[in-house]
Amino acid sequence: MKKKIKAGALVSGGGTNLQAIIDAAGQGEIDVDLVFVGADNFEAKGLERAQKAGIETFVVDYRAIIEQVKNSPESVDIPDDFNLEEIRGKQSLVPESAGASKVEQFLTSRAVAERAMLDHILPHKVDLLILAGFMRTLTPYFIDRINTDRKRIMNIHPALLPAFPGTDGYGDTFRYGCRVGGCTVHFIDYGEDTGPILGQRAFDIDENDTLETIKKKGLALEWELYPECIQKFARRILG
Repeated sequence: MKKKIKAGALVSGGGTNLQAIIDAAGQGEIDVDLVFVGADNFEAKGLERAQKAGIETFVVDYRAIIEQVKNSPESVDIPDDFNLEEIRGKQSLVPESAGASKVEQFLTSRAVAERAMLDHILPHKVDLLILAGFMRTLTPYFIDRINTDRKRIMNIHPALLPAFPGTDGYGDTFRYGCRVGGCTVHFIDYGEDTGPILGQRAFDIDENDTLETIKKKGLALEWELYPECIQKFARRILG
């Protein structure tokens, strides 16, 4: 039997990149066994794609957890291994200028949600965690418990990093008037879209292009690039 790495994926929405990965794995193009797909909300359509492919799914309701921490923090079970000062010293997602209470609330609520995610993820002992349109920023609390011996969290971003980090890469590319757009696969680190780059693809932007046509061009490349980078990672692990 051909050797494969174990991988899991996290989604927030439609999961088109997830589908590209599922298809590539099913066709033997990547040496990956996708063992779970998790989401931060019950409406994520990517869950349906996973279930159709016979892949285990789970949901951690981030919104409900964030509201609980905000409105009744005394009712929240904070993870035993969560050290606020340690994580505060590592994180760069919320500036200290936002105020100590806001930083604490953000990091605490994310730690509660991330611990729930980890309880689903860690028993699988995956080689790779794939972010396939997962729209939640991950804190050092989560990252350190996945990246125990190497970088294991991979993401795809809709811009040619380091240009245009954040949630609207194609939109930022379009509004800036760029004549070239693209997508980037990178590892996750403590910053926002600042981790080591594994691969990029670029496309020309014409005068007649709109934001929608730019997104269409970009997505077509994403569906090619992400499986290719996952396969590079798999080959490195499998030797």
